[in-house]
Amino acid sequence: MQQHTLAGEITHTGVGLHSGVKTQVRILPAPAGIGRFFVRVDLPGSPIIPAQIAAVSQTVLSTQLGKNQVYVRTVEHLLAALAAMGVDNVKIEIDGPEIPLLDGSAEIWCQKIAEVGLVSQELVKITTPLIITEPIWIYEGDAFVCALPAPETRFSYGIDFDLPAIGNQWHSFLLSKDLKKSSAEFISEIAPARTFGLEHQIELMQKSGLIKGGSLDNALVCGSQGWLNPPLRFANEPVRHKILDLVGDLSLLGNFPIAHFLAYKASHNLHIRLAEKISKLI
Repeated sequence: MQQHTLAGEITHTGVGLHSGVKTQVRILPAPAGIGRFFVRVDLPGSPIIPAQIAAVSQTVLSTQLGKNQVYVRTVEHLLAALAAMGVDNVKIEIDGPEIPLLDGSAEIWCQKIAEVGLVSQELVKITTPLIITEPIWIYEGDAFVCALPAPETRFSYGIDFDLPAIGNQWHSFLLSKDLKKSSAEFISEIAPARTFGLEHQIELMQKSGLIKGGSLDNALVCGSQGWLNPPLRFANEPVRHKILDLVGDLSLLGNFPIAHFLAYKASHNLHIRLAEKISKLI
């Protein structure tokens, strides 16, 4: 089975959304079959945190891996970029607790991956992607996320907000079996979509110790009168960002199963719970 790692090193620095802490990330090639994993180089012994569903420890407004003081938060955008761009094996060194938010999207990560390029790797042990043959779902109220039998891997998402500037939005993205085609489409259609928040929720989140690093430079903010920091990159940028989050969270399965992943008004928590259910089939 053929896999890929990076052809070179990527380094980038930025501020974490929730912690407000500035960190440096170094993304390095890794051997075939080892997967994607983080290394907290600022902690004694440089502990390793695997980018696997079993390592998830928190899903409040982002996805966190690890436990106790050995953790890394807001991993979803970087992992989405790596997985969608075909990077199977990679070592991610970070000198702090949270991946930089950058501009709120995965565009910069994708650009840097494209710049350094990929190297093919041969995996001795032959593995095949999991094929979903029966519907699997998780729901809370009218919010849900499910995996449906399908011939190819597709991500579809719907959101619905009372705010007129957002309203009801849907978008769908096909993860093509052609890696070059799929990567190019991800870069143009999904990666540039930025994280977004609602103006009336900001004060409460700040009082809860969240979004310390958030600003109008790294997140779209919507109020009753419209967007505080237009223009949008897409008319439906918010729902495209939800697909970005879903891709990042499901990447923790290692390989994307062949299925149609369909979500509506879901969250990181529901994404991860679906992934946990699927992981029991692998």
